[in-house]
Amino acid sequence: MDKPAVSSVTGVNLVKDKVKTILEMVKFVHTVFALPVALMSAFLAAGGMPEAERLFFIILAMVGARNGAMAFNRIVDLNYDQLNPRTKTRHLPQGLLTVEQTWLFVAFCSALFFFAAYKLGRLPFMLSPLFLAVLYGYSFAKRFTYFSHVFLGLSLGLAPVGAWVAIRESFQPLPFALGVAVIFWVAGFDILYACQDVEFDKKMGLFSIPQRLGIRKALWVSALFHMLMVAILIELGYLGNFGGIYFGGLVLVGGILCYEHYLVRPHDLSRMNVAFCTLNGMISVLLLVITVADRVIIGG
Repeated sequence: MDKPAVSSVTGVNLVKDKVKTILEMVKFVHTVFALPVALMSAFLAAGGMPEAERLFFIILAMVGARNGAMAFNRIVDLNYDQLNPRTKTRHLPQGLLTVEQTWLFVAFCSALFFFAAYKLGRLPFMLSPLFLAVLYGYSFAKRFTYFSHVFLGLSLGLAPVGAWVAIRESFQPLPFALGVAVIFWVAGFDILYACQDVEFDKKMGLFSIPQRLGIRKALWVSALFHMLMVAILIELGYLGNFGGIYFGGLVLVGGILCYEHYLVRPHDLSRMNVAFCTLNGMISVLLLVITVADRVIIGG
């Protein structure tokens, strides 16, 4: 009599474990890179806190798009991940997930994104296929261009533009300026990350700036991109009529970026996880905090 109940509990636990594994595969916590910047744009577009329902669907769209794109990337790169010593312990190469299960997750996330875009309005829904095509298209960029890092930056740079459109259903210069800043920021730290795979990329014929220029020169390109990011954020401050809290916060952002580049050396990539994950997550959250605080305390 107890067997069906036991079987049911076992099935639920298996589903929970599989969902946990999928979220680990797509590095769900890395959603922090783009989500705060999207919320920053939504806050500015609304002139304050957006209405709860609209904010919910913006977050839903971000979660669906980002995690669907990451799962798609894992499928597309599976053959390379199986051969790369750094990535062969990932979930798909190890067989902890099947390609079919991952495709189901991609389909679910894509449907989630389209549904959220539909609920946000006509223009967001019309643009949603283009946005998703860019996000999924990044997975192929490393096969044909050294500027794949910029392509990844574009994928995340669409977040503030999309959030602005979701609030106002129109285009303005401010979200595009923020989007360009995000492009340089993401491209800069992706160049750092790609330094780990220089030899593998050469062997497999994959393209990256570190593979083309070498690690030392690539680090200078990354630093240049991050300087451009800060310069654009300063210009955005004037464009958006920000005050001292925002500009003071940018000093902190610049300091974090300097520390990030201090941690990564041409012959020492051992602190890459701190430089790539922890510090960039801090930057994204910090940008949201200084923007909201500046508007609430100083106004503008």
